[in-house]
Amino acid sequence: MKQYKFILSGGGTGGHIYPAIAIANELKSRFPDAEILFVGANNKMEMQKVPQAGYKIKGLWIAGLQRRLTFDNALFPIKLLSSLLKSRTIIKEFKPDVVIGTGGFASGPLLQVAGIAGIPTVIQEQNSYPGITNKLLSKKASKICVAYENLERFFPKGKMILTGNPVRQDLIDIDSKRAEAIQYFNLDSKKKTLLILGGSLGARRVNQLIEKELENILSQNVQVIWQCGKLYLEDYKKYNKENVQVAAFIERMDLVYAAADVIISRAGASSVSELCIVGKPVIFIPSPNVAEDHQTKNAQAIVDKKGALMLKESELDSQFGLVFEALLKDQGKQNQLSENIKQLAMPEATKQIVDEIVKLIK
Repeated sequence: MKQYKFILSGGGTGGHIYPAIAIANELKSRFPDAEILFVGANNKMEMQKVPQAGYKIKGLWIAGLQRRLTFDNALFPIKLLSSLLKSRTIIKEFKPDVVIGTGGFASGPLLQVAGIAGIPTVIQEQNSYPGITNKLLSKKASKICVAYENLERFFPKGKMILTGNPVRQDLIDIDSKRAEAIQYFNLDSKKKTLLILGGSLGARRVNQLIEKELENILSQNVQVIWQCGKLYLEDYKKYNKENVQVAAFIERMDLVYAAADVIISRAGASSVSELCIVGKPVIFIPSPNVAEDHQTKNAQAIVDKKGALMLKESELDSQFGLVFEALLKDQGKQNQLSENIKQLAMPEATKQIVDEIVKLIK
């Protein structure tokens, strides 16, 4: 049997890295002898997270364009050329059968070079509104796996397959882990647990909100696990105390989801997909600072199906206390949100994406 070789590229945030790792794990389970290589951006979190997951990674000297005039922007053409040349070397030496991109700066040069070399490429687009890199790459891509319907205006219809977003397989059955989770986080089983997720880097406005509302939240017999992001740990670690756990990053996401009764979260694509599988009551606070406001669109797709609540940043000061307290007191509403969001889960996404990759090599 032929020994297959795959390159995966995705990074910058957990939302690009974890889908790539999920796809790699599924490929490895089907082809135990396969060689798998990751390509990321130097100094980004994938350079740590990918080796922790047991895979080799090579870094490119690439970063995105800033919205304002900076020295980094002046370097962008040089970085892009350097990344294209290094991608060419990597592809020439490794000779992959398929190259898979899950978004992030490094996937652009790599998939571009692979496409020119005639190697099949697969794009995994997580958002309801694709980024510019994937829109450009789609012209040469062999397959485009999407998580939302109605993306024909961005991508060639004949190449698109609706698969959903890959999620960590350890999230599929979290109900059975409840007791372990309460012990792991040393929680009081008689109290409700509020989980706050601001994304891997953190969310300033969400952190400011929790700081302001913390005493009010705790007064309602609630304990808090607050993932504030690595950019903000120094500012918020002082709130670590009885009934409050502040962390930059949470390694055991399966257990923290199992422990949670109510979740406050940003609405990045991967988070939304995970929360559909987890099936807990969610209040989304979308980031308004992303391209085409796609987090609001991601959250709205769930809210429209009565699977979650949403508060815009502009509504937080006037509405948060009322919305949170009403949800906490209404077990029927919590159950209804849980049931409805579970209906939107696509737990087979990773398998379906790998099915599409396999069709390109058979």
